[in-house]
Amino acid sequence: MNGSLPDGQDASSPPASAWVRFLRSYGPTPNNANLFDEYVTGALGRAKVQPITLTSPQLDKMKQRVASGALGSILIAGTAGDGKTYHCRSLWVSLGGNSQDWSDPAPVKRLSLPDGRRVVFVKDLSELNDVQSDEALGLLERSVLGSEDSEFLVVAANHGQILERLRDIGLRQNRVNPLRKPIQDAFLLSGQVPERLAIYDLSRTSHRQSLEEVLQGVAGHPEWKNCVKCPLQSAGRVCPIFENRERLLGTKDDRQFARKLGDLVEVARLNGWHLPVRDLLALASNMILGHRDAREGLMACADVARFQDAGITERGSLYDNVFGANLPRRRALDRPVFRALASFGIGEETSNGADGLLVYGADDVKLADAFSRLVGSDPIYGATPSYLAAQQRYLEGEEAARLDDGAADFLGRLEAQRRRLFFTLPETETAYPFWWMTAFRFAGDYLDMTTALAERKPVNETVRARIVRGLNRVMTGLLIENTDRIFVASSGGFTQSKVSVLCDTEAPARRVGGIGMSIKLDTQTERPMLDVALAQGSSGSVTFSLSPVRFEFLCRVDEGYLPGSFSNECLEDMLAFKAKLLRKAELLRALRQDEDEDEPGAQEGTLTLSFIEIEQNGHGFSRPVTVRIGL
Repeated sequence: MNGSLPDGQDASSPPASAWVRFLRSYGPTPNNANLFDEYVTGALGRAKVQPITLTSPQLDKMKQRVASGALGSILIAGTAGDGKTYHCRSLWVSLGGNSQDWSDPAPVKRLSLPDGRRVVFVKDLSELNDVQSDEALGLLERSVLGSEDSEFLVVAANHGQILERLRDIGLRQNRVNPLRKPIQDAFLLSGQVPERLAIYDLSRTSHRQSLEEVLQGVAGHPEWKNCVKCPLQSAGRVCPIFENRERLLGTKDDRQFARKLGDLVEVARLNGWHLPVRDLLALASNMILGHRDAREGLMACADVARFQDAGITERGSLYDNVFGANLPRRRALDRPVFRALASFGIGEETSNGADGLLVYGADDVKLADAFSRLVGSDPIYGATPSYLAAQQRYLEGEEAARLDDGAADFLGRLEAQRRRLFFTLPETETAYPFWWMTAFRFAGDYLDMTTALAERKPVNETVRARIVRGLNRVMTGLLIENTDRIFVASSGGFTQSKVSVLCDTEAPARRVGGIGMSIKLDTQTERPMLDVALAQGSSGSVTFSLSPVRFEFLCRVDEGYLPGSFSNECLEDMLAFKAKLLRKAELLRALRQDEDEDEPGAQEGTLTLSFIEIEQNGHGFSRPVTVRIGL
């Protein structure tokens, strides 16, 4: 297992060491030069390895547009790390541009095409001074609005950069630049793009799709074949680098790790996190090479034999590395991808069942089978000798030892085991639901609902019932069990009262005859959206975007949590939604009164109010009460 290598075998320069060294530079080190496109070519030349290849559907579309002879310019937009410069350089090379010319520091490149047109490349708009910027944006305007057919622009820019430059040139020219609003609307998916402007927004790529491509590009890279003949894997030794790569590929568990990681990334995206390809590459590198005792937290091949001899290969666990546990906390949280994954609380969140299994499973007869199957079957990162020894010390040691270093050591290992268990629990293991080991216990239902809506299938009735009960409990502050209707309640005015028993209006929980609640998919955000119609027609409805955290909030309230104890921010969002419904109901009443001035009761000086009452079974209903208004 561990120990020195056999005589005649040398681990100082394993066969894949050049590849691992190159991959290491993609990781979250203090100096990530290889994450910038302009350094990639030189780094590949030095390492003499094949590059990491990712599919680029947007690049194929750019090539097709230029080849078609379509007039107008190309804008490659996105945020830092989305691959704007890579796409710009790749298009340059595909059109016949020289790679060495691209490496020249000049920010503007020109290339003549076989059809007689000339293309001007700006690899990063932020590198241009005002004069250069005005020239480039002038060409952009002329080519897009139709007065320039022989020359066009290919420009890479962040969303904010291009809009700011267009505003500034407009101010210098004492006018509003005609391209600023169309481009801004295009970024917001709320307007039509001019016919002669092709915008390729790289930030719109699905995070799950990008993650899958990155994982395959890194873990499936052909350079790994050199590891097969590496002495660090002979005679029963375990190389944590190769072990992590194999688990990332998922050949033994049908890619379960990658699927669950994809779920986390998708939930993070729908919660508003943007994870560029640069961050996903850093994540992939860190998952494979991370180790708490390695220099800068990332292994090289030369470290492996030392870790094997010391018996600490488990400290390079893939399940810890995915959350940046191998890195100093500040460096990990500098990366959006680790901040996004940290928001799930995996390792800190748990369930009684899971912790009972991890703490007592080895000794409890009732848990022994599950422990052997879910923990003991993994001697590398699961039931390792050091974990089992720490577990025994914790359970059998003296009280003082349990409260001090012994407890801290075991509890740290317990967090690592929770992380491992989240990724390794079979999806059919109902006794230990893996989503309950996160801060988003209902994320699985949320993803299923989103998929169903995208496929135009009905939402699961249990999920719909949770949403309705949660809505009613927030709207009224009462433990209402209704799933058939939605009560829009107040305390007599637009107040923030926690308990509202005055039913202003109510609507069916399911859209009937154009009235009631429907759950749709917002095509812009790709999130589910609640659409509550108090009257027929688009003017009678109010919508509410259902992000994963808002869905979680409603489900927790449905379970009996007090709204403010889970999320004050979500509570405020829900109360704002309620206020919109109250205003909509008031406007509709005013319209009806205008249409029927002889409304019963108005001439008699009476007012009918509806109060919410609850039966013993928790079912709520509105009871009308008529009061006379003094004249």
